[in-house]
Amino acid sequence: MPISPMDETLAHQTPETFDQVATSDRNFYDRYYFNLHSEDGNTFVVLGIGQYPNLGTTDAFALIVRDGKQHVLRCSRELGTDRSDTRVGPFGVDVVEPLQSLRFFCEQNDHEISFDLTFTGHGPAVEEPRTFLRKGPRVTMDTSRYTQMGRWNGTLNLKGDVIEVNEKDWLGIRDHSWGIRPIGEAEPLGIRINEYMNNFGFFHIFVPIQFKDFQLKVFIEENADGSLIVEECVKIDSHAKGGAVHQLGKPNHQVNYASGSRELASGELRFEDENGEPLVVKFTPHNCACLAAGTGYVATPEWTHGAYQGKFKLEAVEFDVGSDEQRGGLGPLYEHIGRFELSTGEVGYGMFENLSVGSHSKYGFDSFEAVAP
Repeated sequence: MPISPMDETLAHQTPETFDQVATSDRNFYDRYYFNLHSEDGNTFVVLGIGQYPNLGTTDAFALIVRDGKQHVLRCSRELGTDRSDTRVGPFGVDVVEPLQSLRFFCEQNDHEISFDLTFTGHGPAVEEPRTFLRKGPRVTMDTSRYTQMGRWNGTLNLKGDVIEVNEKDWLGIRDHSWGIRPIGEAEPLGIRINEYMNNFGFFHIFVPIQFKDFQLKVFIEENADGSLIVEECVKIDSHAKGGAVHQLGKPNHQVNYASGSRELASGELRFEDENGEPLVVKFTPHNCACLAAGTGYVATPEWTHGAYQGKFKLEAVEFDVGSDEQRGGLGPLYEHIGRFELSTGEVGYGMFENLSVGSHSKYGFDSFEAVAP
């Protein structure tokens, strides 16, 4: 296969060149995710770039929620053989300092959305438990991911509205994940139709929270009956405090859904801290990004991660998200930012990401169509 600049490195993991991955599974991906928001929650930005070597594509997006509108700029191109080229049209990522600082930029374009933003970790990047899920004979998820919380600096231009981003007021997270997860054009269900007809359900929450000198992160995925797929609950000290990672007790979740939907209205987490003492975290949302709308995280005929859009495509879409009714049709993957209060008195800010599809016994959902009363 063709050699590329990455083949000059002493980092090969297989006998193949770097344009090839170790599995022929069409669903192999490699993706950056970022978010940033002001503490007041008025502006929420989500960014991503992914490569899909076995589909031959790469794509990127920027999602900006501000003043009741969700703006999405998205771009796709053919991947080619140079995996080190992370440019996708106007989008690009530079690793400033590995595992500490990255720059995500989008150059000026006809859609009047551009930015130059640099993330700096305030604690270490933390590897999460590996996610492995098999449905019948097929491995549907086999992914690794690490996450880091920190602060942002730079400039964001949204259709002439220039927003200065500074480390004092803007926080967020970034993650890097890779492996196997459903991507690209939809496959025929085949025998898997039986699992969807037989009480299928998938529940996911991802909750990173930043406090003055430490961070908390809870990550849970469950099947329809509440049985566990993956679980993580950690406290991360800031770099200034040494950056230690503390394993906490088993987390329990209580999501209060808005009536008539599966969008979170408020949330609560309970677990034991590093000293074995009970800790309660209560969440009040300030703003919401509907990540399923326009970004590719949930498959639609118009845009799906890894789907072939031709040699090159750059476009923008916009959604009204200022009311519960407007967001109701843009689920099921909701990312809320807001305020977290600990039972010990500390107040922090961060994100409560929630996805619930199909059945989930704990919250009384018994079908794909079920919503909160």
